[in-house]
Amino acid sequence: MAEPLPDPVPDAPPRVWLDGQAQPWHADLHLAALLQAAGLAPDAVATALNGDFVPRPRRHHTPLHPGDRVLTFHPIVGG
Repeated sequence: MAEPLPDPVPDAPPRVWLDGQAQPWHADLHLAALLQAAGLAPDAVATALNGDFVPRPRRHHTPLHPGDRVLTFHPIVGG
């Protein structure tokens, strides 16, 4: 998994980035909780953490750390 990027604002409180927007970070924050706090339906989006895809079943077991970058996107299905 890729490493988180340093926060571009020195002395900022710990935070993570969700689709380019800063979100507060706390020690027990995991990916599923971040999505829920943002009001995103878990089945409606796919996720990547620091550039690596995170499957839905792993979101509750994926801790977030200060500086982590989370991207959401709509999966494309079909043939």
